[in-house]
Amino acid sequence: MSLAETNSDRPVDVVGGNLRIRLAEGRAEVRAAQALRYRIFYEQMSARPTEEMRAARRDFDSFDDYCDHLLVFDEERGDGPEAVVGTYRVMRREGARRRGQFYTSDEYEIDSIEAYPGEVLELGRSCVDPTCRTGAAMQLLWRGIAEYVFYYDISIMFGCASLPGVNPDELKLPLSYLYHHHLAPPALRARAVADRYVPMDLLPVEEVQIPAARQALPPLIKGYLRLGGFVGDGAVVDREFGTTDVCIVVKTDWVTEKYLRHYKREDAGGGASGNGSGAPEGASRGVSGAPEGASRSGSGAPEGASRDVSGAPEGARGSS
Repeated sequence: MSLAETNSDRPVDVVGGNLRIRLAEGRAEVRAAQALRYRIFYEQMSARPTEEMRAARRDFDSFDDYCDHLLVFDEERGDGPEAVVGTYRVMRREGARRRGQFYTSDEYEIDSIEAYPGEVLELGRSCVDPTCRTGAAMQLLWRGIAEYVFYYDISIMFGCASLPGVNPDELKLPLSYLYHHHLAPPALRARAVADRYVPMDLLPVEEVQIPAARQALPPLIKGYLRLGGFVGDGAVVDREFGTTDVCIVVKTDWVTEKYLRHYKREDAGGGASGNGSGAPEGASRGVSGAPEGASRSGSGAPEGASRDVSGAPEGARGSS
């Protein structure tokens, strides 16, 4: 898919075929994103809505008003709220200051990330409409994140990535692999809050079968690891969403370098990347353990949806 930036003053405004990605403009577009999140997280996945959410048929919380909302529009359906087919919620320091915290702080102590020099970005609440889970939509979501990172000079991206299930013992192989082989350096190491901390080193390093452990990881987490991402210390069980979360941290200089190489190849006539995901090599279009198309958190690269950093939507949920 050929991507083209538009001539506008928007931080993100990229078109690819009939799809366009930009930031939400106005409450109606944010509500459209919330409605899409509800359909994915609560109707297609196993998340449990509040009574207010169920009545409104929207996924919302107290963070929405302090975040930017990246939206993918299918211009064949229109150019307003009715055309929203993908979303990713992002929050910078300024939004967290006004809200009082980052969303990830409910699960992780992130003092080391907040103290990092430069701008930081929390990724979360990402998902894509099931009718649009193609390489084109995934590529556009990655490009939107990259454009946002370039525009605001983001140094660190972070968020909560999810593995399916709430029994850590059943996830001991991938959790142990992440701990022994991808633990963040102390300067960037988030730690699960004390009352929710679940040890990740459930197996000794010599018992971790690396090929099997990698196979057990959700595509989104694998994508971030290929980009040089790290995990924090400790997992967190999120029974509301039926997942076990890890904190992902990615230095964006690795990411932007890969994006730039990818799009330079494409502009030169190479087309989309050959990994089949529509995203730069090392990225993932799948979800952090959720059905393709959803993720509620922010670690965020898409495979449909994610609420965390695990990042990329196709139905992932994400952290923020």
